[in-house]
Amino acid sequence: MAKQKKKRTKKYTGADAATTRPSITRVQAVSRSRLGQWWHDRKRILKPIIITAVVVAVIVWLIVELVRIIANA
Repeated sequence: MAKQKKKRTKKYTGADAATTRPSITRVQAVSRSRLGQWWHDRKRILKPIIITAVVVAVIVWLIVELVRIIANA
């Protein structure tokens, strides 16, 4: 089996090398309310907490209803 050729990891430089294009960062200003800005700043932390709280509340509600059904029967 023939030896595989090593891939080149060094960037090409010189007159015939491809020029690197500048990266463009687009920024858009948004006018938010005080509450909207607070939510935007903390959304990454609060969303999982809120989802977890809703799931726990639904599970607790289901357990309470199950106990009520068993107690009345």
